[in-house]
Amino acid sequence: MATIEMKVPSPGESITEVVIARWIKKDGEYVEKDEEIAEIDSDKATLTINAEESGAIKLLAKEGDTVKVGQVICSIDTSVKGEKKVQSLKVESSKVVEPVKAEVPKVTATSAPVKEAAKSESYASGTPSPAAKKIMEENNVPANKLSGTGKDGRITKGDVVNALSAGFDSSTTAGWGGSRDTERAKMTPLRKKLAQRLVAVKNETAMLTTFNEIDMSAIYALRAKYKDKFKEVHGTNLGFMSFFTKAVTEALNLFPAVNAMIDGEEIVYHKYADIGVAVSAPKGLMVPVVRNAEQMSLAQIETSIKNLALKARDNKITIDDMSGGTFTITNGGVFGSMMSTPIINPPQSAILGMHNVVDRPVAVNGQVVIRPMMYVALSYDHRVIDGRESVGFLVKVKEMLENPTKMLFGGKDPGEVVLGI
Repeated sequence: MATIEMKVPSPGESITEVVIARWIKKDGEYVEKDEEIAEIDSDKATLTINAEESGAIKLLAKEGDTVKVGQVICSIDTSVKGEKKVQSLKVESSKVVEPVKAEVPKVTATSAPVKEAAKSESYASGTPSPAAKKIMEENNVPANKLSGTGKDGRITKGDVVNALSAGFDSSTTAGWGGSRDTERAKMTPLRKKLAQRLVAVKNETAMLTTFNEIDMSAIYALRAKYKDKFKEVHGTNLGFMSFFTKAVTEALNLFPAVNAMIDGEEIVYHKYADIGVAVSAPKGLMVPVVRNAEQMSLAQIETSIKNLALKARDNKITIDDMSGGTFTITNGGVFGSMMSTPIINPPQSAILGMHNVVDRPVAVNGQVVIRPMMYVALSYDHRVIDGRESVGFLVKVKEMLENPTKMLFGGKDPGEVVLGI
């Protein structure tokens, strides 16, 4: 018997232990080489473990167990050989099927069981896929409240995500039947680390928040005019985030302190803009980083953010994807937030909060008009950034978004560039 021991890999520097979040394979089940067998949670990300060889797996740790990096969590008996589906299909197809003469049955009520038996070979209507089931369990979503769009009515991951986005009324989730029950759940390493970092930010920084509002009319008009052509040429949608990211990179060039951070008794000024974009994932909020965003076009920014968001949603984000970052943008507007004070993502010194766009009456040239308006908030560390710089930075972001052509001229008015003033 040849047995391979599977050990917990190191998710990254300084991480010594992880939690077994989920076993994808069951004890004794046959696994193929490189097939995903488990998910582990560290204090930085959720990672998957792949089988090193093919064989029968034996689980040596339970879901929820805290294990050390390098600890053996399962073994694979490579002497067990699995049946290859391709070969079995070839064997079946090689058999000569003799024609059977039979009378054509009449269409009666007795034909119904035949149809049901055939259907039972596939997934039953309302059965969730493994990915869908996981999200349903995490969000306490009952299967009888979802409509499956997969084969034979199977509930897909997309069905659950769409239902969560649309929202549920109070009758759709369990636990509100008038009982006095409680439930305890162990904090994941990621959630514990997040809690520690948030408290540390509040205790260790001189955090202030400054606000402004942006008239989104120019962005709306630009998107309406070019969104179809943009998608045709670049293969991606034209969203708000690329405009905000581009405006931020230009403003950071004009106000370098907002792009700096404290390291001991020194202030580190970055000559580049690595922009962290906060995205919602099944395990919680994650902040993947768009590298050198100052050198990217709007299309490149959109594509990069889309790819990172998909990786986060599918729990395939890596520590490298989230490491570094000199400034962060978070968009609470997608959840309906009107205004908030975002918390700095350490060791960065500032974070920009976007919010929902609402048609509001505003004064323009002495006239009251209705415009799509968004409140924005800049939280910053006053130890590094003075009030003049924070306010000036946010005003510059506002100016560029209300006049998008300024993004092409380093934050200056095109006329000023032409005239050299």
